[in-house]
Amino acid sequence: MTRGTVESRLEELKREVRRELRPLTKRAKHTVMRARTLTWRTAALWALTLAAFITLPFIVYVRASVWLYLRAGFSPWTAVAGATCLTLGIAAVYAAWLSRAISGQARVARVARWVMLPLAVAWCGYAALYLSRVNTKSDEVRRYYGTVHPVLRVALATAILGDPGVVVTDMRRVPADYARMGLPELERTRHYRQSDGWVHAADLRTIGRGEFRNRALQLYFWSMGFRTLRHVGTADHLHVQLAPRS
Repeated sequence: MTRGTVESRLEELKREVRRELRPLTKRAKHTVMRARTLTWRTAALWALTLAAFITLPFIVYVRASVWLYLRAGFSPWTAVAGATCLTLGIAAVYAAWLSRAISGQARVARVARWVMLPLAVAWCGYAALYLSRVNTKSDEVRRYYGTVHPVLRVALATAILGDPGVVVTDMRRVPADYARMGLPELERTRHYRQSDGWVHAADLRTIGRGEFRNRALQLYFWSMGFRTLRHVGTADHLHVQLAPRS
């Protein structure tokens, strides 16, 4: 057998092998692509689950505060306290789950007392009483934080936790402020102290922020039960206020 004949036969064998392996190669590629798709789907599902796990207590804290005040008729601080209790209940469930996962025993009372309870009380107190200087337009605006309705304060603090770039540009106003800004006076604005002694509205900066972030912030307040309005007074901003009690 000549060299040319041998090479020809080898090429023919290679072609036959490739034809035999082609279905197997396609099947292997399909399996790999499917595995990658499942991996990404699994990762996305775990990410969404973790996000829901983390955000649930904060969402319950805000939404329950709004509901207890607007629908159940609780006083402002009682509504916040009731929402805090609900949040502590969720924290206790988390504590039991973590304790069982780590030690095999659901030591709810111990973990809730020494871990979850201090953390929840610290956060709830911080949300209701403190606003950082970096999250306000000026020190003057910051000084008015104590005049804002406690339920609105809870929502603002939680929004800032999720988006540290939130800036409050205005809260309490008096009639003279509208003349100073060159705007007509609004008699029923929620920026005035209301009959219960609290300011029911706040303005948030939208300039210099992406539209997605602004819309997400507006969606958050709307879903929590607040009234929102994107409008221009002295500048484009997001107006957030408590709805009237039903």
